[in-house]
Parts: sequence; structure tokens; C-alpha cells
Amino acid sequence: MESLDCASGMVFSDRGRLYTISACPGRRIYGERLFTLSGTEYREWDPRRSKLSAYLTVGGKRFPFRKDSSVLYLGASSGTTPSHVADICPEGKVYCVEFAQRMFRELVGTCETRPNMMPILGDATKPDEYSMFADSVDIVYQDVAQKMQAKILCDNMDAFDAEYGMVAVKARSEDVTASPESIFKEAERTIRERGYRILDDLQLDPYEKAHAMIVIGRE
Repeated sequence: MESLDCASGMVFSDRGRLYTISACPGRRIYGERLFTLSGTEYREWDPRRSKLSAYLTVGGKRFPFRKDSSVLYLGASSGTTPSHVADICPEGKVYCVEFAQRMFRELVGTCETRPNMMPILGDATKPDEYSMFADSVDIVYQDVAQKMQAKILCDNMDAFDAEYGMVAVKARSEDVTASPESIFKEAERTIRERGYRILDDLQLDPYEKAHAMIVIGRE
């Protein structure tokens, strides 16, 4: 078991598989494999179930999460990836925004076992609606499958004064008739026009078709 070379030191690799240290030993979120080594329980982080894990698996290099990071997670769904982010940032806070009520109910159940996860029922396009929960965050992570994904990321980074942002761009959510490459380039253009730097840009094949992870930071 080896720690990946990332700022948090909280993501581990063994024979090509990724793991995080479980913040809630004995509990699975999505049927993931658990195992204990030297008294520490690890959770397998499946790249087919998490775009953030896929990004690291295909060679992503910019991973801004630290043990004490505060993270605004947009599009938290039932909490699969946010639960791993909570493992990675045990001294921080993960603000989990989800719009769909059915998924939000599942998210609440996930957050009940992880005290550093906060469920927020809200619309990611309207950061003013949930700005009362945090004055600022270190990182905005966006996985909202709808149009204007780059704009949504930048709007939330502006609203919460975040230093870093990550967006999992789903090309088919922007325009089913355009090529994924043109969609990714347009997202980059939007980000640069908003005054942010592109730190990394990596397509997520074969784990997620027509997806790219874009990592950004302030100029």
C-alpha cells in the first residue's frame, strides 16, 4: 500500500487500485470493498463509480485536497464520491449540494455517519441560496450534468472565494451534436475568460466516455 504523491497524502494505491482511509469503519456506501491493514480500514475507490477516482487513475496530477480542506461539492447525488472526499479531508468540511430530492434523501443518510459532510438541498446555478452555510471554501468540485458546467463552477468559485476548482465536464450534457473535444475547448475558454488558470485537463476514457476533468486555480 503506497500513498499517492498528492497534497493530502490520504489517497493510497495498491496493484493499480485506489483506496481512502475509512472515516466510518465497517460501513459501505456503494458496496465498495473494505479491508484492514495494520489496524487501519481502507475503502476501495472505484474509478467506474467516481469521476474523481477516474481522474487520478488515468494520470491526473493536480489534486488540491488537503486533510483540512473545506470543499463545496456540487452535484453530490447520494454521496458516493463526497464520502471519499470526506475521508481525504478528515479535518475539513465537505458541503454537499444536491438538487434532486430523491438523491438528497440518500445523501442525508450518507452524511449521518460522517460528521464532516453537510447535506444541502440546493440548485448549483444559484449559489446565493446556500451561501449562508459557508463564507468561503478552499475548493469547489462540480459534477452537475447540465449546460454551462464551466460557468457554474466559476460562479461558485467567485461566490465562495475558492482558490481551486475542479469540473467533470460531460460533453453530452452541453450539446449532443458537437464533438466532445469542441465542448472541452469551449469550457476552457469560459474558464480563462473568467480569470482562472487551467492547471490540468484530462479526458476520463475508458472509465467515463466523453468526459474530461478540468482543474483550475486563481491567477
